[in-house]
Amino acid sequence: MAGKDWREYAARIDVLLPAAGENGVELVRTVADLYGAGLERMLDLLHEHGALTDEALDALAGDDLVAGLLLVHGLHPHDAPTRIGLALRGTGVSLIEVTPDGVCRLRAQHRPHDIERLIESVAPEVTSVVVETLKPLIPVSSLFIRPAQEAGPA
Repeated sequence: MAGKDWREYAARIDVLLPAAGENGVELVRTVADLYGAGLERMLDLLHEHGALTDEALDALAGDDLVAGLLLVHGLHPHDAPTRIGLALRGTGVSLIEVTPDGVCRLRAQHRPHDIERLIESVAPEVTSVVVETLKPLIPVSSLFIRPAQEAGPA
């Protein structure tokens, strides 16, 4: 795999899989399950030998390729709210909650572009994304209204 970006492999699978037919799809699922079992065993062995520290887990969870593989196989060390919170850092969007039925509720000043794609990439178990936009304390329209002048002698 040296010299190639893992994204190239993922893109190639996306091209080849539809043409592979039902046997090809089943083969890919079986191979993915095998690799998932291998990943799980590696994590177990690292844990048993005291090498799977919180720092190591954070490093694994912070790597796009490894985090994606851990997600696919249900092995990611962080729960959905933690993954979403980390992904939202610096976006101006905050997580309100992830409900038991998978609804992700967010709060933002305005609806961010592609927020659903971001949430799906870090928490595929989320079923929908609801963004609550904050209303300004003083409506913008009120800034253009002049108070009535007092009637009386000038």
